[in-house]
Amino acid sequence: MKITIIGAGVAGLTVAAELNAQGNDVEVIALSERIGADACSWFAGGMLAPWCEGESAPEQVVRLGQQALDWWENHISGVERRGTLVLSHTRDASELRRFSRRTSQHEMIDATRIEELEPDLGNRFSEGLFFEHEGHLNPRRALPELAENLRQKGVRFQLGTDADKATIDSDLTIDCRGLRAQDDLSDLRGVKGEMLMIRSRDINLTRPVRLLHPRIPLYIVPRGDGVHMVGATMLETEASPHISVRSTLELLGAAYALHPAFSESEVLETGVDARPAFNDNLPKIRRQGTKLYVNGLYRHGFLMSPALAKMVREAVANPQNMPELMECSS
Repeated sequence: MKITIIGAGVAGLTVAAELNAQGNDVEVIALSERIGADACSWFAGGMLAPWCEGESAPEQVVRLGQQALDWWENHISGVERRGTLVLSHTRDASELRRFSRRTSQHEMIDATRIEELEPDLGNRFSEGLFFEHEGHLNPRRALPELAENLRQKGVRFQLGTDADKATIDSDLTIDCRGLRAQDDLSDLRGVKGEMLMIRSRDINLTRPVRLLHPRIPLYIVPRGDGVHMVGATMLETEASPHISVRSTLELLGAAYALHPAFSESEVLETGVDARPAFNDNLPKIRRQGTKLYVNGLYRHGFLMSPALAKMVREAVANPQNMPELMECSS
């Protein structure tokens, strides 16, 4: 089939990869001038952590998200499979117990093991959880590399192109525009996420670390050379394109709580995005007429997009198929 995909974020590119592998003639149209430039996945943590997400996410995220590690490793370089470390201070030990009860595939570790895994954290924590089978990637390297690999396999890209003004001549159009599809998907909402990028001369983590706190759960993801992405906030609004003072203080305060040496870090960047989500916070494939909509990845873009893309491939191969996350509407 000749297929046009609108949108070149993580949803559009993973769908393009699956449909290209199926032997389809695939073209990607995107409004952005370069891959990832204005995709919400550009500000993502890139954590491939299905078991950690079980603490608050639906069962489907844990189950389907397990496909992500192998999928990304088969399509790009730079996937790190070093696990996830979950920590809490002694006063918040109940949060660690709660997290343990709600998740699986982890082991309880002591201070010695924590220091072995992350020497820069020293003896700051007496216990934690280690999710050995999880991993992470750098979204800002992953998306351009995946796009380039697709180009080499024959996928065509029209960047800097408004799909509404473009001439589309294809057998099927797949809309992966995220929040730009709200005009067509009335139940799609934006969930604001805020992050910081910092550089430390003293701390160099090697795997994602989550610091549990009743009010401000923090995650910090290494980017190499002392650069770390810090995120924690999730606001049910898409109104402001700027990070708030409160969120900045909370993120920096939580990083300091992980290790006081982070107080000497340079703030390299602040970032805000509005992530598309449906009411149940699960992604969906929605057929409306002759068009498919792939949307609602929420904060699980890199984790859930491979499974979602495989479902799209299944639906394209046989229009009578109704994959797990697919819906039909008039």
